[in-house]
This record gives sequence, C-alpha cells and structure tokens, in this order.
Amino acid sequence: MKKISLLAISAIVSFSAFAQSKYSNTEAFAPFFYPSAGNEYRSASGEPGPKYWQNRADYNITSKLDTTNHTVTAKVEIMYTNNSPDNLKFLWLQTDQNIYRKDSRATATTTAAGGRWANASFTDGDVITSMSVEEGGKKYTPKYNTADTRTQVWLSNALKSSGGRLKLTIEYSFKVPEYGSDRMGRLNTKNGWIYEIAQWFPRMAVYDDVQGWNLLPYLGQGEFYLEYGDINFNVTAPANMIIVGSGELLNPAECFTAEEAKRYAESKNSDKTVMIRSADEIGKGGISAKKGTTTWRFKIQNARDVAWGASRAFVLDGAKINLPSGKKSLALSAYPVESISNNGWQRSTEMVKGAIEFYSKALFEFPYPAATNVAGIVGGMEYPGIVFCSYKSTGTDLWGVTDHEFGHTWFPMIVGSNERKYAWMDEGFNTYINDLSTANFHNGEFKEQSFFGDPTNQQMVRMVFNDKMDVLLTEPDVIQQRNLGVAAYLKPSLMLHALRNTVLGEKRFDAAFREYINRWAFKHPTPWDFFRTMENVGGEDLSWFWRGWVFNNWKIDQAVQSVKYKDGIPANGATITIENLQQMPMPVTVLVKENNGTQQTITLPVEIWQRGSTYHFDVSTTNPISEVTIDPDKKMYDWDRSNNTWTGK
Repeated sequence: MKKISLLAISAIVSFSAFAQSKYSNTEAFAPFFYPSAGNEYRSASGEPGPKYWQNRADYNITSKLDTTNHTVTAKVEIMYTNNSPDNLKFLWLQTDQNIYRKDSRATATTTAAGGRWANASFTDGDVITSMSVEEGGKKYTPKYNTADTRTQVWLSNALKSSGGRLKLTIEYSFKVPEYGSDRMGRLNTKNGWIYEIAQWFPRMAVYDDVQGWNLLPYLGQGEFYLEYGDINFNVTAPANMIIVGSGELLNPAECFTAEEAKRYAESKNSDKTVMIRSADEIGKGGISAKKGTTTWRFKIQNARDVAWGASRAFVLDGAKINLPSGKKSLALSAYPVESISNNGWQRSTEMVKGAIEFYSKALFEFPYPAATNVAGIVGGMEYPGIVFCSYKSTGTDLWGVTDHEFGHTWFPMIVGSNERKYAWMDEGFNTYINDLSTANFHNGEFKEQSFFGDPTNQQMVRMVFNDKMDVLLTEPDVIQQRNLGVAAYLKPSLMLHALRNTVLGEKRFDAAFREYINRWAFKHPTPWDFFRTMENVGGEDLSWFWRGWVFNNWKIDQAVQSVKYKDGIPANGATITIENLQQMPMPVTVLVKENNGTQQTITLPVEIWQRGSTYHFDVSTTNPISEVTIDPDKKMYDWDRSNNTWTGK
C-alpha cells in the first residue's frame, strides 16, 4: 500500500529534559520472552517445523467486463486442498466487495472525517447467483451465509485432513466502485475509463496452525492474508481495450494486432523500453480499431492473489527484466496520455526494471513472468505481478510509489505474513528495503536527504517515539489513522536500520534477513518466527530489542553524566559515567577527545545496562579531555541529543 504522508499526520512533542532515569534493567532484560516453545509446526530456531503445513487454493476464473454498466460478471472455480490435521466441516471465503455496501462494517466504522478508505458511494457488493461443491464425484448446492466481508460455506461431509480436496464453484457479479478505498476503482480520462480491478473474486480465508480460520473483517486500513496456489483467469472485454494482469499473458497474438504483438515480443528481449502502443496511436488504428470483444488469458503460479487493469486509453510499453539465475521477466507500464510529462510515466518501465532487478539480487529472485505498473485512480497498491499507482505521479514521487509497491512483492507476496494483523511486517519491512533500492537506482537519482529517516532530526524522533504513538504490535484497523504512517511504515523501518547499524552489523543482519525470506518464502510466518530467525542466524538474544521497539513505545536517551580524572590528574586516566535515562537499552559508542587532538572511540555492548541505568568505564589519557560524545556518528534515534556531549568547559 502507498506510503502515507508523514508530514500530514505528525504530532510534534514539546522538548523536555529528563533528570531522573526511567530505565528498569529487570524489565528490559526480563527472561521468558517467548510465550511458548517451538513445536513440530514452527521450530524454536525460527524455521518451519518438520510438520509445518498450510492449505492450498487454486483458482480458475472466467469473467466479463461490462463498460456500459461498469460491472464485472464472473465464475470462479476454487480447488481447495486441506493439508491441515483437522477435518473441516465448513469453509470461509473472503468476499471483499461487500466493503462497498452501505450496511458494511467498514461504512459503519469510518470516521466522520472520512479519509483514504471512506466510500464516496455504495454498491451491492458481491452478488452471488449460484454456488456448488464437488467432491469425490458428487456435486451439490451447499448452505452458505454471508456476514459482511466473510462468507461461510457448510459442507455435506467434512473435508478430510492431510490432503482432502474439493471444488467450490461460485457465479457472481459486482459493480466496480469509482473509488474503491484506494485499492481499486475507475478513472475517467479523455480517451476513456481506466479500470483497476482487485479484491474481485471470492478468495479462501487462511486456515492455519496459529488461529484456525483467520476471519478479521475487511475494514479498509487492514490489508490481506491469503493462501497460495496457481491462478488462471481470463477477462472478456471490448476488443479496443488493452488489459494487463497478474502473471503471464497467454494469448498476445489474439489480443493485439500483428504489429503490436511483434512489439510486445520485442520488449521481452530489450533492456531499453519498447513502445508497444504509443500515445499517437490511441484511437487511430491498431487495437483501437478492433471490433467486438476479446478474451485476455492470464496465468500465475504460486501466488496469493491476482488483479488486472483495463482501458482503451492505455499507452503500453515494456522491457526485459534480467534475473540472477539467468531467467527473464517482463516489465510493463500501462498509462493514459495525461500521465506523460517531465520524468512522468514514460519512465515507469525503467523504474520497474531497476527495482525488481535490485531486489532479486539483494533478497530473493522475482518469481513471476511479468511485472506491470498501472496508472489510475489508486494512489498506490500492490498485487502479485501487478501494482496500481497514481496517474499523477512524476519524478521522485513516481519512483517512490513504484519502488514501494513492487517492494511488496517480497513482503507480503513472497513472505506471506498476516497483513490484517501485522502491518509492520509488510509495510515496515518494505519501507526498509526501499531505502536500499533508492540508493542503488541510477546512483541515487531519487535519493534525497530524508527528513524522517535522519537520526539527528529531533522533530522526527519526537514524532516516532512520543507517548501517543501506537506500538508496532497493534492491528492495522486499531491504529489511529494519524499514526499509521509511523507505526506501520516508518518506525519498523527505523527498527531494522537500528538492528543492522548498531546491534548486529551489516554482515550478520543481512545474512539473517535473507535467511528469513528464504525460510518463509510462500509460507505464513508470525512475528515470533521472525524474531527467532533473526536471533538464531544473527547470533544474539534480542528479546530486549523486540520489547523496546515492537511491544512497547520505549525511547532511547543515552547521556554523559560525568568525567573524573584519577587522583585529579589527567595523565592518570579518567572514569567516564554514562546513563540510560529512558526505557530502551541500546549499545553505546563513545568518542573521547583530548585537548592535544588525540581521540579514541569506545564501543560498549548493550549488556552494560543489565545491572542498572548507569555505567562507569575507564579510559587511558595523557592530557585533559576536551569532549566526550555518545553516538558520534549519529546513528541512534536519541530522544534528547543535548545530553550526548560533555565538554571540558
């Protein structure tokens, strides 16, 4: 999901000094951090256990877009496999279009101020016209009940554990909302409507070893938790429209004209952007002149969702994505002429290619045959192999939203954490990797001195760590709207930077972070799986770190308390006393300068705070000390930097 403007939501806390420490060493370093031991499903080391399981959902979807009435009519066949150790008497589906009903929970809980997820108008949601279950050669119509954005289907016979399979077929339709909670919708341009279609078919809710059925309703701010499988889908629409979708287009020769199909093929082998359908060609032949309807067919494997875009207004271009294994993927961009400007959407494909090539090399190889960026009404939203970004974006903003949405390929499309509960595990982790990608793209072309990421910016620190900020371990729909940009995006990103830069170091952090992705690729990790992996691979007990950053809203405030010479003589050395004034412990780096220009750096581990809030250490000196500074490289997000430095004056 698109990053939220933090300037708009910041609540700056007034400056104050802390004379007395609030630190408790017994609370910070309390034992028994983990609520339970590892088990056969999830290892104590953070790996999937020997009996780890997850259910599977494969989909075949046939759909039709009615551009007169702005409706989608479809049939979905769900092949559901129960790999759990439990027999299932009923199934739960996510019917997300019901969020747009006037009587939905989301409508009832939207604040009076409205906001990004408020609906301007309403639809009838998912209108189900038929449903059937087929198992063991027998077919029947099940009883089912819809409760807001969840639909329960009762089975005649329980679906057997450890591999039981059935086919659930649903015929349904819905009206495409003009503004779909900034995750889907339609935009009217001078050359026609742009449709961005998502959350568009009933999808299986996740049944897991942690909670059984995961049934939090879709309210808007919380995102998604989905099963993996192979998805085949087709969309029939007027023949003069271009459709782009998740995965691989299976029939380009049937969809494009011969010339456009040729350019489409050329783009798959070109490192430079190839124009498949130019702005000048819209309405002047080519696909614009086609009559009747065309059915576009797509396929994606091992994915948790699919989405698509459709318009007769699309400019379409593409280029080759080079992957570390030697495989290739395809970067595509679909956008209206209104999006062409200085550093506008004509650079989108270049950005898609750059982001995905970087993440594939640094983290885990991009798993899909295509990556498509669609310009439309949605500000920024991610789906497997396709993202929706604002048609107004240009320059730094276009890079930022494109990079962020495709960064979500790794969190949560590859690492399938529960977004409905833990926004910090997808938005925050993604924000962190975006920093790395931005520094890399064209040697930092769009890298700017970040107001929010700079540890020396006291305004930022006071915003992130103020007492009214929601802690990271807060469900997204519970987080105050004004706090979402910090609690879901910025603070968890700062947490990972702090873990890398001041606790584990680059080598240990990078190895542990990559191992977490590899262990949980296409699986469902919990926060505990992440904690255990980072500790076991990184080689540290980090319970004190998670307590401060994730479970509490603790602050960092390290101060130099005093400098005393032994026997009052500088040549005999000095004892320096430092203090931890706030609740969060962190390692300490101290720079000591003597008045003759000699200086030394002392690095102290976090364990210095295990017995209390003050720590004394000796330094060898030959001359009077002119300055003692904590965190001289300014890596720490320190609440009060005014007490970081002692001077001989």
